[in-house]
Amino acid sequence: MKTINMKKILIALDFNPTAQKVAEVGYSLAKSLGAEVVLLHVLVDPLYYSAIENFPIAGYTGTLITPLQIVDTDATKKGSRLFLDKIKQHLGDDTIQTLLKEGDFADVILKSANEWHADMIVMGSHSRRWLEEILMGSVTEEVLHHTTIPLFIIPTHK
Repeated sequence: MKTINMKKILIALDFNPTAQKVAEVGYSLAKSLGAEVVLLHVLVDPLYYSAIENFPIAGYTGTLITPLQIVDTDATKKGSRLFLDKIKQHLGDDTIQTLLKEGDFADVILKSANEWHADMIVMGSHSRRWLEEILMGSVTEEVLHHTTIPLFIIPTHK
């Protein structure tokens, strides 16, 4: 039997308090496999960011994006980069790459995984509030149905 080497793992993160758990578990998996890591956040419709509650992430308790910034694309990008940087800093590994892209969650995750030649995608699966469900549907389910890359799903519901 041929062994498949998992050398590149893409960890998709959204602005949810469970993102820290997804990053930590995904990173632990990657390190146990000796794999490179890229943290991906997908910028979506500004309405998504307006529905986000302020939450502490990776020891950072400041505001990443305020409701007034949702119309300011540059501020949203800056907040998203800060989010990825804080997760990377929390994981304590300077070799982690970060990637910020715009578009539909599932489409961008799939396209980014293919472009980066990822051997595995790591995502969280959690129940969403009704507004998020209307805006996004089930991203994890969509990725699962369209990927040819192994998908590691971390249950994150409370």
